[in-house]
Parts: sequence; structure tokens; C-alpha cells
Amino acid sequence: MSVTISVVQTKSQLKDFILLPEKIHRNDARWLPPMYADEWKFYNPKYNNSFARCETVLLLAYKDAKPTGRVMGIIDPVYNAGTNERTARFFNLECYDDQETLNALMNSVEKWSLSKGMDTIIGPFGFSDKDPQGLQIEGFEHIPVIATAGNFPYLKDRIEGEGYQKKFDCLVYKLDIPATVPEQYVRVAERILHSRKVRLVEFTNRRQLKPYIVPVLRLVNETYRSIYGFVEMDEEEMKQLAAKYLPILDPVFTKVITDSQNNPMAFIVASPDMSRGIQRAKGKLFPFGFIHILSDLKKSKQLDLFLGAVKDPDKNKGLIALLGVAIFQSAQLRKMEFIDSHLILETNKAMRAVMERLGAQIYKRYRVYVKRIS
Repeated sequence: MSVTISVVQTKSQLKDFILLPEKIHRNDARWLPPMYADEWKFYNPKYNNSFARCETVLLLAYKDAKPTGRVMGIIDPVYNAGTNERTARFFNLECYDDQETLNALMNSVEKWSLSKGMDTIIGPFGFSDKDPQGLQIEGFEHIPVIATAGNFPYLKDRIEGEGYQKKFDCLVYKLDIPATVPEQYVRVAERILHSRKVRLVEFTNRRQLKPYIVPVLRLVNETYRSIYGFVEMDEEEMKQLAAKYLPILDPVFTKVITDSQNNPMAFIVASPDMSRGIQRAKGKLFPFGFIHILSDLKKSKQLDLFLGAVKDPDKNKGLIALLGVAIFQSAQLRKMEFIDSHLILETNKAMRAVMERLGAQIYKRYRVYVKRIS
């Protein structure tokens, strides 16, 4: 039975593209569905400004007229110009355990990339590092968290069978929340606060948090420039990101450190894990999905780190210790048990050292692949 590849051009095909992973993972107890309202917006240029900046293609594989796989191709000309690259990306790869389907998908996205003048393809990698990146290659016994891949183990062998090699790995640490915060961190945090040169801003509601969102995301622009694939956000993208995540964030787990003029110097954003709630909601907020998600947020013993940064000139001033103490204390009050670090580049030695000094262990691994195509 031969494989045919179609470019997604109609709303019906886009629906097949979006819903295919749900069919592939039908009997997968650990699979985490996307929030479907956000998924539809992701593929709509009206809501996702990245489509205006990038060239894209969505491909569906069919066997016997039934969808059996999908992949997205992305070319970011702005990023390529800034790095002097001719690199395409593949993203949102899913297929049944079938090398013929995967071969047809990858050949098609590679040919598309070549037709656009590219000489290299990497992936899974989206519009930027803010999208889920990499194939999961370790830690399959754990349920994924939002904004991370949840592929089957067989995809690693399948993609490597197509000639793809490791470009880099992203690591996820599991950090047990201590019953008492380590004394050395408490002393550093108290010394910083007593200096009166900085202020720790904590929140109890989203209204308090809202004025800090854009300044904090500007700090992300400033500090993430060296991260592979990062593209600076404009004000509209910042608003889109805030609109996506603010409704589900627990303000208690966002901490901002400001200077005497109230300018952000460092921040951390975390949230109680909501994966099981999203599973029970089947990726839909309505009519009753939001109840499952809110319930999970209240009962979860896992705290997921989402985002954090420290202004470059302030990295050696103990601000990480201050943020850590604040997060630990809030987590202890909620009787949470451990932290998921989210993805950390394996080359990010500074962040890895912080985790490892606290006794954190690597428990998931994600891999971004690369292949020369010319």
C-alpha cells in the first residue's frame, strides 16, 4: 500500500492535521492532548504573527485514503539572515510506527526545503524556542507537561533511520522540594533584600501581575538572544503570549525582582502541573474541561517551571538564590513535592549547575536533529 503526501490547503485537511495525533495516541495513557482552541489559533496567521515572518508548509501522509502521518516545514528568513544560515525546520511530526510513512513525510519536507534554497534541516523545532522542541528520547514513564513533546519511543529510531543526527539535547530535571529551604540560600536572599537595592515582587492575583508582563517579556528578549532559535518578540507577540498563558497561571508562583526604579532585573514563572486535568478535559476548556484543569491545579504536587531570566549584568548578585527561596517557600505552603525544570539546553552549564547543586536529577531528555540536504 503506497503512501501519498498532500499539502494542507483546506479547513477539512487542517482538521485532519490537528486531530491526527489524538488518533495515533488513542491507547497511550501518557499522551497529553494540546489545548485545541490554542492549536487552531497556532495555525491561523490572524492569531500567530510568526506565519507572517516565515515560510511554512503542512504535509499529511495518507495510506488507503486515511491520514497516517503529518509534519510541518518552517523557514525563518529573518533568523537565517541574522545567522548566515540556510536552515529549514521540521515540526509537529507525528506518524504511526511505519518507516514508509515517515520516509515519505521527511522526503517531502526535505524537497520543499531544497526548493526554497535551504541546505540543512533541523527539528523538531518550531517558530522559536517557545514552541515544543525535540523528540522525547528518555523518560517515557512520565506524563509530559504542557509545551513539551509526547511522542512514542519508536520515532527516535525512525527519524535516525532517515539519516538524521543529534544537533543538541534538552534536559529536564526533577527537583525534590526540601522540607526546609537550604540555609545558605536563605542567608543570601536575606542579605540581598536587606541591601534595599532590589525588591522582591510577589502576587496574589492576576490583576497585580498584568502590569509586569510586557516588562518581563522585554527582559526575555534581552537575555535569550544567545539561545538557539530564539527570535525577539514584538509587542503584539507579547500580548498573544500573555493572552494564552495568563488565564491559567497561578500568580503565587510568579516572582519578579526589580531595582529601585521598579525595572525588572530577574523573574521566574512556574505553575502547578495541570497535565492530568488537560487529559481529563481532552484538550477542551468547554463545556466542562476547565473544571478538570482547575481541580488539577489545586491538587497537583508537581510544580512546573515555565520561564525565567536574570539580567546579564546582575547574574552574579545572588538573584537566582532569592528567586529560588521565594519559589520554594510558596511551594511548601501548597504542600508540593517536586519541581519539573522544563527544558534546559545541555550546554547551559550555569543553569544545570544550579539544579545539580540542589540535588536535582535528569529524568527526561529531548533531542533536536539535523541533516544536510544538499
